[in-house]
Amino acid sequence: MLAKLSTRPSVRRRAVTGALGLALLGAGLPAATARDTEPALSRFYDQKITWSACEGMEVPQDLQCGKVTVPLDYDRPKAGTLDLALARYRATGDSRGSVLLNFGGPGGSGVSELSAGGKDFMHLTNGYDVVTFDPRGVGRSSPVTCGPATLDIMEATDGDETLTDPQDVLRRLRDAAAECAEHSGPVLPHIGTVNAARDMDVMRQALGDDRLNYLGFSYGTRLGAVYAAQFPDKVGRMVLDGVDTLTEPLAEQGLAGARGQQTALENFLDWCVEDIACPFGQDARQARRQVEQVIASLDADPVPTGFGEPFTGQDMVGAIGQALYSEELWPLLERALGQLLEDGDTRGLEGFVSGGVTFPVRARGPADTGGGLTDPQDVPMDNLPAALMAINCADDPDRPTADQVARSLGRLRARYEEASPVFGRYRLTQVLMCYGRPKGTDYIRDDVKDLDTSEMLLVGTRGDPATPYRWTVETAERLGPAAVVLDNKGEGHTGYASSECVHRKVDDFLLYGSLPPDGSSCGSEASRTSQDDG
Repeated sequence: MLAKLSTRPSVRRRAVTGALGLALLGAGLPAATARDTEPALSRFYDQKITWSACEGMEVPQDLQCGKVTVPLDYDRPKAGTLDLALARYRATGDSRGSVLLNFGGPGGSGVSELSAGGKDFMHLTNGYDVVTFDPRGVGRSSPVTCGPATLDIMEATDGDETLTDPQDVLRRLRDAAAECAEHSGPVLPHIGTVNAARDMDVMRQALGDDRLNYLGFSYGTRLGAVYAAQFPDKVGRMVLDGVDTLTEPLAEQGLAGARGQQTALENFLDWCVEDIACPFGQDARQARRQVEQVIASLDADPVPTGFGEPFTGQDMVGAIGQALYSEELWPLLERALGQLLEDGDTRGLEGFVSGGVTFPVRARGPADTGGGLTDPQDVPMDNLPAALMAINCADDPDRPTADQVARSLGRLRARYEEASPVFGRYRLTQVLMCYGRPKGTDYIRDDVKDLDTSEMLLVGTRGDPATPYRWTVETAERLGPAAVVLDNKGEGHTGYASSECVHRKVDDFLLYGSLPPDGSSCGSEASRTSQDDG
């Protein structure tokens, strides 16, 4: 799922949806299993993981870390290797094996996510070792970087220049793509979901599991579906929550994101105006107009932040979009908007843009070619946006020419602004970010369908601003009878963390094999924090 990159000199630590990238995948054909590729891959499938305490001041004491080695290029297993970082919480009793987690993005470090948010998954340790990983190109696993070009990409796709001088923007993107390739090293041509799924099968074997038990969120649902297509006889209990599209081109994904965020904003405002403290008053229609007016005003006349940088209307749009990913954040968003309107104080909104963490982009030299784990302090600060772009573009086969892009921008702008007067402009420019990068694989769009696997659970949330519910239905139809849909009638991106009903049904399936009937639902749980809480 596309996610707009922040144009500020800080980027979110945590990504919940995908975006774009670069790299040419090798064959675009389904991966072979270990027995089909012996002896070329046998040394990778025969390895065992050595676990030890994770290093770091804020790492939970019971979290263990390890690594698994995979080929850089599966078509040439002797051409080089990569080490992938792993982390796990051990099962509290008798273990039936492992359940592998992917938190989405793409580009987010699974190890960091499990370290920070592992409490949400502790119930699963009643039967499983709970394991996650940094995919190739991410975190400590040979992280990609664009160096100084990261800011060049963000600046090139921000503002009206994209429409007034698209040829110049495309030239800048093409130059930036070359810098990304220079700084990222040998992993970049082999990044993407097809190879990441092959890596997961090596992990499965190294963990000692006959079948892969898996829980994937947002982009992680794409990764799980690709694995199931490549290794259908190795699928165990698989849950896909916040189901990504497997077929829509980037422009259509951006439109879906704009519509979803507009709907989420309107739902937030309907909630806000019920509170006497809502900064937009008590009329929902007027509140929507005021939001648009404030954004336009800030674009015309930005206000300074505490760091002296201008805070624009598009910065406000980005902050609102991040806050709408979770219904639990609505009271915080209400207060942050009040601070802006009453005092011109942008700090509350800035916290949503940066995740509350200053995370400056730092350049580094050409990537180390050794393939070993990268020390945490040496992970490039722009790894998240760089990996997000790299993985999504590696998964996308469309590469329109410069003339085709220039001719279509006016029509696309009208469609985006119709989809969302607030988020349309913000989402439009992201469809350009693959320009100048190698064509991605067509395997996902063409071949991930009609699966012959054990049944898997797909969770779709009705008010999801990032992965619309229709994607859950469409992907289930595409995957075939193996896909069982759970309809979560709630708000926010994904359901496991926000809905007790979804959490319970997912855990029951993973732990006990109890699968809800296809088409069953979880009702809205009014998870919004009370407006009187603070």
